[in-house]
Amino acid sequence: MRAQFVLSEIGVGLRRNLTMTFAVIVSVALSLALFGGALLMREQVSVMKDYWYDKVNVSIFLCNKNDAATAPQCAKGSVTGEQRKQIETDLGKMDIVETVHHETADEAYKHYKERYGDTPLAATITPDQMPESFRVKLKDPEKYKVVATAFAGRDGVESVQDQRNILQNLFDLMNGMNIAALCVMALMLVIALMLIVNTVRVSAFSRRRETGIMRLVGASSFYIQMPFIMEAAFAGLIGGVVACAMLLAGRYFLIDNGLALAQKMELVNFIGWDAVLAKLPLVLAIGLLMPAVAAFVALRKYLRV
Repeated sequence: MRAQFVLSEIGVGLRRNLTMTFAVIVSVALSLALFGGALLMREQVSVMKDYWYDKVNVSIFLCNKNDAATAPQCAKGSVTGEQRKQIETDLGKMDIVETVHHETADEAYKHYKERYGDTPLAATITPDQMPESFRVKLKDPEKYKVVATAFAGRDGVESVQDQRNILQNLFDLMNGMNIAALCVMALMLVIALMLIVNTVRVSAFSRRRETGIMRLVGASSFYIQMPFIMEAAFAGLIGGVVACAMLLAGRYFLIDNGLALAQKMELVNFIGWDAVLAKLPLVLAIGLLMPAVAAFVALRKYLRV
């Protein structure tokens, strides 16, 4: 009987404050969707770092005849065979180096034509303008500076480039988007909490006569407060379900279908469905508990009978 009464009171409260309940559901759904999206974005950045950092190289570009005017270490002209051999020998002696690949100017020109052959600039490039280089794979990509310190400025070396820096701008952009999503999520969360508090306040005020009668006949505070708390929890749970649906739809339409980023960006290792599904219980739990706690706190302030 008590459970039936609580459920009936929940239904009455939801019907009386239908528009505010809908606003709570929408705000909770949006804030939790942003929260889940921020978590997934952070995991995507981590996955991409693990994937790409394992593949990037440190490139040691050697001097050619065109670098004499721009690089002091190349003032003597193209790298000599002795300099090239000494660089390769020194690389082989370094413990942090895993593999070393020497790319000739002809190979560099061939790769350039494969990538940019359709551009107007490609027609003006000749093989002798392409620098030969050593592509160095490190056991620990974080120790790039060891290689840079050892070879930067050496005779025959035009520059030392860490390919991680090329990717770092992308990762910084994604981290910035992640922070922006968290900021918007925090704002939406505050709005949702304010709506929950106001909804509970209006609901408690509209039923002050019923709650007064319940107090007079000996009902406990918890029994009186339970319908209000359950109303907020139910609205929050619906918002959590909507947020989960938005996350699933986002993963499906952005990566698998619709934009089909997984097919258009084959070089990017996107997070899988398991990562998305793992976040859904947390989103649902927050959607259920956050409004319930907010309602409980609001009732202690506004429910006076």
